[in-house]
Amino acid sequence: MAQCDCCGNDYDKAFIVEMGGQRYTFDSFECAAHTLAPTCATCGCRILGHGTEDKNRYYCCGHCAQAGVMA
Repeated sequence: MAQCDCCGNDYDKAFIVEMGGQRYTFDSFECAAHTLAPTCATCGCRILGHGTEDKNRYYCCGHCAQAGVMA
């Protein structure tokens, strides 16, 4: 069994993700998203879709991007 890098759970169906030259083990997509997904610069939610980026700041949607640029 492998131990999840996010929650520490030992799970026989864990999977490995390689990102940015680092290797992670997760027991669920939820843990993977919690650890690896970028955070919206305006509202703080995890960005699981395409989102948008402006000057190395990530936003979950156009509304948050517009609010972040005006801030």
